[in-house]
Amino acid sequence: MVEHKNISQAVIKRLPRYYRYLGDLLENGVDRISSSKLSELMSITASQIRQDLNNFGGFGQQGYGYNVSYLHEEIGNILELHNERNMIVIGAGNVGRAISNHTDFYKIGIKVTAIFDNNLDAIGTKINEIEVFAVDKLVEYIENNKVDIVAITVPKDSAVRVAAAVVEVGVKAIWNFAPVDLNVPQGITVENVHLTDSLMTLSYNMNNECKIK
Repeated sequence: MVEHKNISQAVIKRLPRYYRYLGDLLENGVDRISSSKLSELMSITASQIRQDLNNFGGFGQQGYGYNVSYLHEEIGNILELHNERNMIVIGAGNVGRAISNHTDFYKIGIKVTAIFDNNLDAIGTKINEIEVFAVDKLVEYIENNKVDIVAITVPKDSAVRVAAAVVEVGVKAIWNFAPVDLNVPQGITVENVHLTDSLMTLSYNMNNECKIK
């Protein structure tokens, strides 16, 4: 295992893209690829690709390029995709349902095991064969089941309360879709997904005809 030394979040955020593109190459029967060719596919400079991968050991061979299968596997190891993780979803609205219905999470070792909501019409139903429980059962469920990740898809005010509750019972990772940046204790990992922020970035780039690399 390569020691991860003060690697920037910009590099970390590019790793899933590498993993996805390499997976597509594998599906298309590509055995090896040069950094220049990968650069063309991903719209990232070849220099940036080499710098990113050198943080973890490089993986390429001069005159040969990258072994696609090996690099795909190694990036998967860096992202720790071999570790199966259980995720629960808080909120059975549109975003919560979309997450629960996503069919590709299993490919990266993520299994949605339960959904929670306070809507009486939703409680007791199933989404993609996953049962919807009452929110007042949330703490008890976490205490009695292995929960690695909590996806929060509820409104802003509720999200703050939910985050505090799940952190209190030992959850270490939160995938937050609520329109608020959660303040959590040190040692808790939060990935904020603000859909409107993404759209505003898209709007800026449309108007300025530029790309963020």
